Amino acid sequence: MGKGNDNPTSGDVDLTSDGIDVDTRLKAINRELDEIDFELNRLNARRKKLLDLKERFRIQKQQEQSNIIAKNDWEAENFDWSAEVRRVLKDVFGMEQFRAQQLATINALLSKQNVLLLAPTGGGKSLCYQLPAVVCKGITLVVSPLISLMEDQVWALKKLGIKAEYLCSTSDKELVNSVQKALRNGDDADLKLLFVTPERINRSSRFKTALQKCYNAKKLAHIAIDEVHCCSQWGHDFRTDYKELGIFKALFPDVPILGVTATATTKVISDVQKMLQLSDCLTLSAPFNRPNLYYHVLEKPNDKEEMYDLLADLLKRKYHRMSGIIYTFTVKETTEISTELLQREVKVLPYHGQNMDPKQRSKTHQKWIDNEIQAVVATTAFGMGIDKPDVRFVIHHTMSKTMENFYQESGRAGRDGKRADCILLYRFLDMFRISTLSFSEYGGLDNLYSMVKYCINGKDCRRALISRHFAEVWDDTHCDKLCDRCFFRDKVQLPEQTITNHYETLVSIIRRAETLQTKLTALKLVDAWYHKGSPKNRLETPPPLLDRFIGEQIVAFLITSGYLKEDFQITPYSTLSYIVKGTNVPSHEGIRFQGARVLRIPKDSLKSIMKNDSICSKPTDDVELVSVSSNLSLVNNFGRTSTPKRKVTDISDREETCSIRSQASETSLNGSLSSGTGNKRRKNNSLSNSLSEFNNSRCSKYEQTLTAKKEINEDDEDVLFVPNDDEVIEIS
Repeated sequence: MGKGNDNPTSGDVDLTSDGIDVDTRLKAINRELDEIDFELNRLNARRKKLLDLKERFRIQKQQEQSNIIAKNDWEAENFDWSAEVRRVLKDVFGMEQFRAQQLATINALLSKQNVLLLAPTGGGKSLCYQLPAVVCKGITLVVSPLISLMEDQVWALKKLGIKAEYLCSTSDKELVNSVQKALRNGDDADLKLLFVTPERINRSSRFKTALQKCYNAKKLAHIAIDEVHCCSQWGHDFRTDYKELGIFKALFPDVPILGVTATATTKVISDVQKMLQLSDCLTLSAPFNRPNLYYHVLEKPNDKEEMYDLLADLLKRKYHRMSGIIYTFTVKETTEISTELLQREVKVLPYHGQNMDPKQRSKTHQKWIDNEIQAVVATTAFGMGIDKPDVRFVIHHTMSKTMENFYQESGRAGRDGKRADCILLYRFLDMFRISTLSFSEYGGLDNLYSMVKYCINGKDCRRALISRHFAEVWDDTHCDKLCDRCFFRDKVQLPEQTITNHYETLVSIIRRAETLQTKLTALKLVDAWYHKGSPKNRLETPPPLLDRFIGEQIVAFLITSGYLKEDFQITPYSTLSYIVKGTNVPSHEGIRFQGARVLRIPKDSLKSIMKNDSICSKPTDDVELVSVSSNLSLVNNFGRTSTPKRKVTDISDREETCSIRSQASETSLNGSLSSGTGNKRRKNNSLSNSLSEFNNSRCSKYEQTLTAKKEINEDDEDVLFVPNDDEVIEIS
């Protein structure tokens, strides 16, 4: 048989020759395939390296261009518009001075320069496009991700006499027609700022046509993109419709674009510039530290009733007559917590963006703004950009999915510059509730694990942890004891210790389960370690001499550090998280970890900065104080602390799997929940007048008792976790 068309290179076997047996041919083929695979891997590695280098140089070039633009004195007040800017700042917005980077941003924007501004939550980013809109002619378009954000800003602007509107899916036809007519005609006498969602821009040809006519009439003054990090897939809140905003520079090349965000890395900012086609762009960054905010992590009780009591106790005692927000993880929880707090006579209302009547949502928002209710119990659909200055507390019922989200959400507090508290309730099992939803997202687990590390860190200043995440340089001197770690720095500290032996025990438990052909959730793993739950999962070694709360922290630390890892299994009804051995192995120095104590919120009261009538003392028509006979003992419980004493419970009987139902399943429960809430309210409405009078009397006694109550000795009550007798403790 003749040779084939291929020309073998020197040293290659002629695989078409009849004199070669099949085994030899197969070996030769496999050898050549291995060589090709090796070469492909080498070329792919080289390609990746070159792409990374190209991206790095692209970012460097952008930064150099930004630095050249930044050499202009943008803080100067010798521009043609400087006098008018000062007048509008004082006469329209009622402010005397600019905050960091505000004046530079405004001057650059009025100079028709593209700007990206990174400023902390509460840093006054909205003024950077609101003030130029008032100063110059034309209409300013603001792209915003949330209805609550747009509502809040439009309300505030109208109170200042500024013509502003917003369009969303619930806007009535008459408003849509009038706004689009003003756009087409470039009528800035009736419209100075227009807020829209990115979805409306992308999905409404009619709106884009009106916008084009406004530009052709030279009346499109500026375009502002709020939460601009949503443009980037590297950002923590990536939204597909934000990607399409790159059409702005193609359609309106002469219109300057301002992008603002509170959270974005260098990589995100570079990606945003690329997507929005901002070849020449000034990048400004204001300091992220909010020196008036106090950060604290509390242990979240496993028992729901204890958790509701804790929230009610905080709002009725620690934050009595103060305004705040309680953030939850799911829509279902907003309803549950609101109902339970109403039963405990705390004036709150739920807020979420899923299947909630838009008018009711707006009504809840307005009642909170007007201090007719004490707090809003909300998902993250509420609060971004909310400009209520007197928010004295933000409580996270469940930790956020990312540090960026947590920073933004907690930043709703203390916008007036006065002391405010940011409280996070941490529970081990919440880690897996979130991970089973976010593991498929780009960077989802890394983002979540950064949040877990923040919660379980028993050593470092909370501000230092936040600053590291945002690549800023802070230390505990910037904190001034405004976090639980720094406030209690001189108290008893849990020691840093080697936990390699605990790691080895946990790996042995996992291997034992594998031999039994079973899988362990995090809960079952901890149960087996503490000799709880199923006996077949336990080792013969004794349980650890650690409080379970610390043991759970160790497991969380091992997972977030890669010594253990989550293995996700998707079922038709839920996603399950099982724990397996990770890729990291202990070094010769072992694994070191310092557990976090459970600390009391300092007794330093916020009341000195609040007026007694800041929150309405009477319930409004829509906030009914649900009264039940089982709560009669509430009056007798004023002596207990603002955080209930922890008790170790065998939670294995309560929860056997670390799983969470899909969002679709959870949504289906909301209808029944809402009806349940309605039943309770109807029951409350049917109570007799005498019972209502009794409850009013009870509320009065409650407030009197609060006023008369003696302060609890801080030295006795600051540490809620006390180590076992056989644990080593140190006094720092």
